[in-house]
Amino acid sequence: MPNQHEVRWSQLKVGGLVIVALAALTALIFLMSGSSGGIFNRRILVHSFFQNASGLKPGAPVNLQGVTIGSVKKIIIVPQRKLTPVEVIMSLGLNYQAALRRDTMASLETAGVLGDTFVDLDSSHATGPPLMNGDQLPTTETPSLSDVIKSSQSTIQQVNVILGKLNDMADMLATDKGTLGELINDPGLYKRAVGTLAQAQNLVTQVNQGKGTLGKLVMDDTLYNHLNDTVLRLQNIADRIDAGKGTLGHLVKDDALYNNVSQTASKANNLMSQIDAGKGTLGMLAKDEAFRNKVSLTVSDLHSILQRADAGQGTMGKLLHDPSLYNNSDQAVVEMRRLLQAIRANPKKYFVIRLHIF
Repeated sequence: MPNQHEVRWSQLKVGGLVIVALAALTALIFLMSGSSGGIFNRRILVHSFFQNASGLKPGAPVNLQGVTIGSVKKIIIVPQRKLTPVEVIMSLGLNYQAALRRDTMASLETAGVLGDTFVDLDSSHATGPPLMNGDQLPTTETPSLSDVIKSSQSTIQQVNVILGKLNDMADMLATDKGTLGELINDPGLYKRAVGTLAQAQNLVTQVNQGKGTLGKLVMDDTLYNHLNDTVLRLQNIADRIDAGKGTLGHLVKDDALYNNVSQTASKANNLMSQIDAGKGTLGMLAKDEAFRNKVSLTVSDLHSILQRADAGQGTMGKLLHDPSLYNNSDQAVVEMRRLLQAIRANPKKYFVIRLHIF
């Protein structure tokens, strides 16, 4: 049997072998880790400031264009920064430094809808100098799931209100309430609709058979022929007008009308110019104050004379209003007619011819 010393030595060798295996396994894990870049790779520390951590935790991956290049080392609060108090310190692999710039944008993203939060770097539009250890990366805030839910709460409330109203309308339709409920649940409406459709079908049948006014308009060619004749006549009239025939043709095509109108307008313009210059009777009426006063006085006198005559004053008034003149004239005419009749009846009584011979 092995003695106690040999047993202890065997246990010591087994323990040492286990420790070496654990160290090798840990080193292998660090070497294969993509987020840390390996324990033998050099790293740089950069930081960014965010408004909210959005569930970001230390050790979360840092991705560049979807590739993990580092991890979040520390998250602290900086009270002096009011708008962006959350400082995120990131450890990045030095072998990715060439792909990073000082204006590389950092943002917080979520893996899926309910996944963990990580830092996403975007250098697609970066043109600044290379990123160095201790530099600060600018950030872009992206709305989180909670922000989206908060912003959509009002919309959800409105949808709930609309759904409630639709539910009430559906209840009203099911209980024969309201106009739509009666239209849907009233069997008389169906019967009336069927009757209306039957009447419409009968009307269509009569129209197809050429019965009635509408049927004649649709099926009878007489209306079409009349319309065609009317269109042909209108076309003939238009052709005659275009050829300068007839009154309308002369009015449209003959330049004499235009010349006459132009001459008339010219003469009217000349007449208006003479009137405006005070020439002629109209000009004197328009411009000469004395002549206008004389004409006005003459019209006033004539009006006074007509008023006196209408009142029966003066010779003209008596001629107009005294019936004795009419009676005397009528009596004289009657007596003259009787004298002429007597002369015609017995001319010898009134005409005596005497001859004297010297």
